[in-house]
Amino acid sequence: MRSWLGLIGILMTGAATADISGYDSLVQLAQDWRRFEAPAIHDCVPDYSAVAMAAKAAGLPGYRDKVRALTTQGWTAAQRVDRRLIEAEMSGLDFDLRVRQPWARDPSFYATVFGERSDVPQHEGVTAAPAIDLFQYSYPLPKADQRRLACQLGAIPALLEQARLNLRDSNAHDLWVYSTGTWHEQSEVLARLAAGTLVMRTLEGPKHASLAGADKTLHSAVTRARQATDAFIAWIESEAPKKTGPSGVGKENYTWYEQNVHLVPYDWDQQVTLLRRELERARAGLALEELHNRDLPPLLPADTPDAWRALVEARMAEFTEFLVRSGIVPDRPYFRDALAQQVPQFVPPGKRNFFEQTIAREPLGLFSHDYHWIELARMKEEPNHSAIRRLPALSNMFDSRSEGLATAMEETLMQAGLYDKHPRGREIVWIMLANRAARGLASLYVQSNEMTLEQAGRFHAQWTPRGWSDPASPLVAFEQLLYLRQPGYGSSYITGKMQFERLISDYSRAQQLAGKPVDIGAFFAHMNDAATIPFALVEADMLPAPAERGTPLSDSVYELSAGG
Repeated sequence: MRSWLGLIGILMTGAATADISGYDSLVQLAQDWRRFEAPAIHDCVPDYSAVAMAAKAAGLPGYRDKVRALTTQGWTAAQRVDRRLIEAEMSGLDFDLRVRQPWARDPSFYATVFGERSDVPQHEGVTAAPAIDLFQYSYPLPKADQRRLACQLGAIPALLEQARLNLRDSNAHDLWVYSTGTWHEQSEVLARLAAGTLVMRTLEGPKHASLAGADKTLHSAVTRARQATDAFIAWIESEAPKKTGPSGVGKENYTWYEQNVHLVPYDWDQQVTLLRRELERARAGLALEELHNRDLPPLLPADTPDAWRALVEARMAEFTEFLVRSGIVPDRPYFRDALAQQVPQFVPPGKRNFFEQTIAREPLGLFSHDYHWIELARMKEEPNHSAIRRLPALSNMFDSRSEGLATAMEETLMQAGLYDKHPRGREIVWIMLANRAARGLASLYVQSNEMTLEQAGRFHAQWTPRGWSDPASPLVAFEQLLYLRQPGYGSSYITGKMQFERLISDYSRAQQLAGKPVDIGAFFAHMNDAATIPFALVEADMLPAPAERGTPLSDSVYELSAGG
């Protein structure tokens, strides 16, 4: 076995280290790399066995050598950014092979059926590929799609048998205990698909999934997939009590991952300081906002379907017009439609999670975060000029850029005047910021193995104002498990927000030095043109060199010099 794996390494390294030059070579390398990074698939079943992952480990150094061998003299800043993006993706696989090993540690990794689209470019968290995205199909299903879906769903029993073997040495307690929620969700999605009651969130609006007109092969595949899922739940529940080990990656590994994969300049300790400061700022801001609004009527929730509908529809129209009128978003029909399709449905008072509590009182807060959907509409309707940036970056590298910007938009739009007619709505902005800072801070302590997920959920809820976060709620459990499974995601809402604020500060400084006014619309247009990539790369793409803009960035971990 060792000699065979060694031969793989020699062959793959030799094939990958030939001298190459020119940007076209990077584009070809990126395509080859993405094919290599994806798992081998046999009869629709991805291979995450120990042998398969050893082959990945043997082949990775050759790809890293090849990207380093590129001659980048004469490349534009944008082309060098593309190269850095591919390097970071390779570091992501390196980290997974060395540290995270989700295929060998994380039962949730093998949950592959998704009944709605995420509001970010990829699925949140790492998932066995290929994901079975039911929302991407058109219903009723054409014959070709029936065959494809039957193959994908029909592979689930074999995939979960493989998972039992791959996970045999895992001892990560929280990854096991909390994973059942993920699997119950998959089971429920399959049940609703079979019953014809599955309604999915998509960019284009709600989509109804049905097996009406489908052949027996697909119906059987759905049934067997759910049976295998339920059996896997039972297996997890029987194994979880035996798991006693830590689940976080540790401070040192966390810092390496953030700085080399997600390209976030702050280490674990700095992130703790920054998130604690933001939590304090948010709670202080709320207290002062409440003082300012003390003579205004209280912000009461919309507790009937009619009141809810009237509130959310009026606020969505107001929100969309504000974005266009301010120049932050150009007036495109698909931007308007993307937002209009995300108007939330009524939730009764006793069943509201944290975000539904905020919507019932003032929807503008979460609508600001729904800037996500504008980004997704742009990715669909205005594909990026770079073939490398058109696809979502691997390893959830988008998190600080996507979640950070969406979080930043909440306060940015407040400062820009969104709440001038609704002053008590500003309180919601501070409450949401405190919630995001509290849950992110808890996630950092989970990664350092200083908190369990149960403790993180309690901390998360205790520091969220007004008691709107329930530590026993499915939402809190989902969020904290995601932040454990995907290091950096929980803190990205705040660290990304701070990087956005630094970017707009540096942009303003550069405009000042050039004797030009600050054009916020132009700033957003340039930032959007850089695509949904880490802010450090957006910065390198859209701003002059630090020396030219008079802003030294001594804490930057990225060197994008002319020589690459």
